[in-house]
Amino acid sequence: MILSDDASTSSETIKSLSALASRQNIKVVRNEHNGGIAAATNSGLAQARGRWVTFVDHDDLLAPHALKVIRRALTDHPGAMFLYTDELVVDDKLAPKGVMLKPAFDPVLLTGVNYINHLSFYRHDRLLEISYLRTGYDGSQDYDLLLRYLDGLDPGDIFHLPYPAYWWRRTGSTYSRTFLESSTNNARRAITERLDRSGLPAEIKPALTQTLHRPVFDIDRWPKISIIIPSKDGLTLISRILEDLFEKTNYTDFEVIVVDNGTTDTEVVDLYETYRQRHHNFKAEIVVEKFNFARSINRGYRLASGDHFLVLNNDVEVLEPNWLKEMVSCLQFEDTGIVGAKLLFPDEKIQHAGVIVGFGGLAGHWYLNKPANYGGPLNRLHVRNSMTCVTGAVMLISGDCWSQVGMWDEERFAVAYNDVDYCMRAYKLGFRIIWTPFACLYHHESLSRGSEVGKEKRMRFEQEKQNLRDRHDTEAFQDPTTNPNYTKNTSMPRLLPPTSLHPARTWRS
Repeated sequence: MILSDDASTSSETIKSLSALASRQNIKVVRNEHNGGIAAATNSGLAQARGRWVTFVDHDDLLAPHALKVIRRALTDHPGAMFLYTDELVVDDKLAPKGVMLKPAFDPVLLTGVNYINHLSFYRHDRLLEISYLRTGYDGSQDYDLLLRYLDGLDPGDIFHLPYPAYWWRRTGSTYSRTFLESSTNNARRAITERLDRSGLPAEIKPALTQTLHRPVFDIDRWPKISIIIPSKDGLTLISRILEDLFEKTNYTDFEVIVVDNGTTDTEVVDLYETYRQRHHNFKAEIVVEKFNFARSINRGYRLASGDHFLVLNNDVEVLEPNWLKEMVSCLQFEDTGIVGAKLLFPDEKIQHAGVIVGFGGLAGHWYLNKPANYGGPLNRLHVRNSMTCVTGAVMLISGDCWSQVGMWDEERFAVAYNDVDYCMRAYKLGFRIIWTPFACLYHHESLSRGSEVGKEKRMRFEQEKQNLRDRHDTEAFQDPTTNPNYTKNTSMPRLLPPTSLHPARTWRS
């Protein structure tokens, strides 16, 4: 253990450090001048001789068996380059006040919030390569170190240990506005530099919380988007979404393809003809057939000429003009194949903030019916996240992803779970799936096709559920988006009773 003293003047502190320095496994480093956290940490690092290094704030603690558990995890994964754990929040008397349960490593989430934080284990040799901590990033020096250290590492060498090894003592003290602003600006500078190193110039703006972050990418040419809308009848729905696309959406290069499975409403037919006459980038094809969502998407794809493809329900409603630009911009993140949006019910409750594979043994929306401004643990719902699945109600698919994953499965998933199946197929091929809160729409769910009533529909629904279990083993799947210490039987994550220690994991382990 290395205690780095940043020029303390308290006689009590100096006396305590002198007593500790006599212990065999403790080194005390005394700095002549107060240089701040980064300088003091670097002084301590200069004395480190171990293969692994971790940092503990002077007023925090480690769980009693933390080092033993972490050593076992690192022994099990000798090729690991980085490991981080969960955190327990405690008060001055060490009474638990909360827990920070983290997902597997997510570089997209890390551009919005430093969700990794404590306890983090670094390889000493790599810390030497990047010259330790940098001064000038006060308040965000740990964030800057993380971004530089993780840059270029194989994600398979970055491990998350779902165990609260770090006990973060949260006191009643607060930070000044000046410090918070400075810390936030330093964090955004570090994120900007990280993205620049990846060839992704961006301006970092506030997220849905002012101290969180939203990279806005500098895009020279916006690609052509083919918007595929399955529909039948429903004049109010289809007229609203078409008006929203052509009048309210701030995106120039797109085409709209309505795939109709047998409209009989003459007003809808007339509406299609009106849009054909007014807009060269509008198509509508009516084919009388039984409703099959997956087949409708495939029909639309065959008519499309875009670079990327947006699957869009006819029962959604645009709320702000830049939603499509936001979704397209997320394709800038490396390996991204699919992007989903934040969807609200008309009563301003959350309808979609991502889909967790494994909920209820199948898949389900998390944070369903929470208030629109709900941030969730780690404020994840206020920034972009990598997910394993997003809803097909508003789903952008890159051209590269579609060419590799192929068509939607019309046979096994005609109506239900076709979006989960498609995302899982993309995930297994290595594509990243992103959910963004910065593209937000209303979803008037299932108004376009009604409910799943009737014997035939119930039988089909049960069969599609079984098809999902069989193909993707959803009952056993541990979604890296969430934490294994949460239950799988509710859309609002809740802690499991402690049973056994979960192994360290990567995003795809």
